[in-house]
Amino acid sequence: MKRLLITLFAVLAATGASAQQRTWTLADCVRHALENNLSVQQSGITVEQRDVALNTARNRRLPGVSGSASQNFSFGRGLTADNTYANTNTTNTSFSLGGEIPVFQGFQITNNIALSRLDLQAATADLEKAKDDISVAVAQAYVQILYDEEILAVAQNQIAIDSLQVARLRELARTGKASSADVSAQEASLAQSRLSATQAAGNLRLAVLELTQLLELPSPDGFAVARPDPAALAPGLLMNPEQIYADAVGTKARVRAEELRLDYADLNIRQAKAAYLPTLSLSGGLGTNYYTSSGYPHKNFHDQLTNNFSQYIGLSLNVPIFSRFSTRNSVRTAELSRRNQELQLESVKKSLYKEIQQAYYNAVNSQKKLESSEAAARSAADAFALMSAKYEGGKANITEFNESKNRYLEAESNFLQARYEYLYQTKILDFYRGIQLDF
Repeated sequence: MKRLLITLFAVLAATGASAQQRTWTLADCVRHALENNLSVQQSGITVEQRDVALNTARNRRLPGVSGSASQNFSFGRGLTADNTYANTNTTNTSFSLGGEIPVFQGFQITNNIALSRLDLQAATADLEKAKDDISVAVAQAYVQILYDEEILAVAQNQIAIDSLQVARLRELARTGKASSADVSAQEASLAQSRLSATQAAGNLRLAVLELTQLLELPSPDGFAVARPDPAALAPGLLMNPEQIYADAVGTKARVRAEELRLDYADLNIRQAKAAYLPTLSLSGGLGTNYYTSSGYPHKNFHDQLTNNFSQYIGLSLNVPIFSRFSTRNSVRTAELSRRNQELQLESVKKSLYKEIQQAYYNAVNSQKKLESSEAAARSAADAFALMSAKYEGGKANITEFNESKNRYLEAESNFLQARYEYLYQTKILDFYRGIQLDF
């Protein structure tokens, strides 16, 4: 029995050492998810769209140039130059090239460029938030696999213990030193242990599937995660939530995105007020044409294009006088949008602080749970060792042995759960501080 306990402890300590095709660290998983996750890729496309919109806004400063050519034919009866009617056929060919330069548009172009730039920055912050979200989801799924692997190892060792006891009791029953009832009871315990192992293996497969889906891998086959450094599992000193929040509010993308949208709302008010100002445009162009009429002499194509060549230049001033209060209402709408964005920014900051508080107290609770469950697991292991010795010496029955074994395995499971819960919660606190997720 002592050899059994030594084997049990050794296997529990070396859980997850089975060979796989590839072992993924948490950093590997996060990196792969950021490169391949569809939601992150969609956010990246949005950033590219905003960059195109910024380029469009900047190009509004450039002159607009257009050219045109037309060919017209006229048939039938019409008024002539000597005020009589006659049947004539005419043709008219014309060419023109024109351009327009915005001289002053009430700062609308400047404001549009600034708005597009803020829109791009906000979309970039949204991309970083999407990366944060997928990183946290990957970390949670990763830790779940570690926990499920440990639970499966506990269940498999429970099978090993029960299998040895079944074999031992059968041998004792054969020599008349144990009853068939004891054998049946231990066989039932073995069947329950196998059921627990089956459930644990199923939970592990689902956890692996969830993580591989987050990574956009085609199949979970051959996927395995690396075990963390044991030092990462040891309880440490936790920063208070106020310190963590002070770091998070200056680094988290979700806050930055809303701050940029508040700047956008400020600029949008200026853009709405720009409609009160006049606009001035400079335009110019070139043109010529070729004309023929049946029954009348006309110069050749080249001479007419040369003789009819003309140029023009002009200024266009538009002064808004009364716009049916549409500009005033646009300004009021922009001001209301800014007030709403102020509330949105405050809401995001409060939500972030609440999340950090929750994560902090979860970490505190998991730390205390880890310490108490570790002590409970040690006590249960010692009690099981004593019970095993008593059982081998004939001073305890099979029921007492199984009850002690179940208490030990339950305590070990609780300890493993507390250990990985603590690991996850502390990593989340580090993540709020801007530290990359890794073990």
